[in-house]
Amino acid sequence: MVEKATLTTEGGDSIPFMFNPTDLTIAKSASWQASPAKGKDAPQLKFQGGQPGTVTLSVMLDAVTTGKSVLEAAQQLLALASIDATLGATDTQRQSARPPWVELHWGLLQAPFRAVVEKVQIKYTYFAQDGTPLRAKVDLSLKQYEDQTVLARQNPTSHTPRPHTTHRLKPGETLDRVAAIQYGDPNRWRLLAEANRIDNPLRLATGSVLVIPELPVRRRA
Repeated sequence: MVEKATLTTEGGDSIPFMFNPTDLTIAKSASWQASPAKGKDAPQLKFQGGQPGTVTLSVMLDAVTTGKSVLEAAQQLLALASIDATLGATDTQRQSARPPWVELHWGLLQAPFRAVVEKVQIKYTYFAQDGTPLRAKVDLSLKQYEDQTVLARQNPTSHTPRPHTTHRLKPGETLDRVAAIQYGDPNRWRLLAEANRIDNPLRLATGSVLVIPELPVRRRA
């Protein structure tokens, strides 16, 4: 069975690609500064900081065999670069509205960071006689949204550094099943829901990464 590449969004939606990309480029760079080194062949480099990683890929939208327009699928990708007013961080009065972050999943190949869609370019290449677009090439450019090393140490409820584990959802997995695997108790699914801010436990996107918080420590009276 062919596993389709998908984009999961901050809102919990999963956007599967019609066809898997033929190539995918992941880039990450770091800034180094050279200090003056008189009398030496090379200066000592001092690390300044990491630069945002990037992912670039092209995907094909094709509905020639069905005759159905690819406009809806194209607009769904285009919307990822537009402001999403449903996000919890949105505050139009403070001008803090923004597009959602996304995560790219494709079998064993996962983008190593959470990203935002920096650019979407859609080129329609085939049309029906009435002008309905039946095929399009979409070029996506994703840029790293946040430092994953900080994210991996952060408690999602208190936002304080604390080590934890994660679990990537497989097809058909539910919160109670994950709780049974991680804690040996399916009734602890509410702990997972709270830690991951899941309002609807029946709406879980395959490939999403769940934070598995540590169990509260019981103190003796």
